[in-house]
Amino acid sequence: METQANTDIFPILILNGRPAAGKSELIAYLNALQPDARRERFRIGELKEVDDFPMLWTWFEEDDILQRRFNLPRLHSDDQGFFLYPELWHLLIVRLSNDYAKLLRDQPDLHQTHTVLIEFSRGTEHGGYRAAYPHLSDAVLDDGAILYIDVPYEESLRKNRRRFNPEKPDSILEHGLPDWKLERMYRAVDFHELAAGHDDAIPIRDRRVPYAIFDNRDDLTTTLGPAFESRLETTLDTLWQRRAAAKQR
Repeated sequence: METQANTDIFPILILNGRPAAGKSELIAYLNALQPDARRERFRIGELKEVDDFPMLWTWFEEDDILQRRFNLPRLHSDDQGFFLYPELWHLLIVRLSNDYAKLLRDQPDLHQTHTVLIEFSRGTEHGGYRAAYPHLSDAVLDDGAILYIDVPYEESLRKNRRRFNPEKPDSILEHGLPDWKLERMYRAVDFHELAAGHDDAIPIRDRRVPYAIFDNRDDLTTTLGPAFESRLETTLDTLWQRRAAAKQR
């Protein structure tokens, strides 16, 4: 069942891409805009962010506390920080959907004024987007549109190295992965494979969810200048048109 949404803004943007692809920089840019400009240029309302990284980081912290302080087994991850069960990746997706449901429960008219950004990255090492998307709730799939920020692995590696602050490993903007772990987890991604043959919407369960790709291979999200703004506006306009077409089917 669809929510009562402002017809001039995206209700939900599902924001995907490799680590350090530019997702956090894009969100920071949108948050800094005046509300009228954000709505008129990009069809995005006030932002509510739902990100799986804080959830994941909490699990790692809890595991370290259990192991080091209480000499108990880790619940979620091994000593190298890999999940004990691949299903935990899917659990994060379910939790994202649950957090969205809570937002809507507490503010039923949320989408009159707000766009919810649901952010996560998935590599094929842990199932990829093909495995992740089906765990999104019906409500997210019904109102959602996917914005994929596209960078090659080498660019993800470069920017992951640059942004990492060892003093703030839990920070949304400054966390990072060791090179060897990034390669294992995110060198291979399946988004383009999943979208192949589907020009405007990706089949997910019994739904078709519109998508658009923001090409960031030239790293426009570092400077956030006029070229970035123009490309983002064009990409989101394409996504808006695809969403409108999907609603008419």
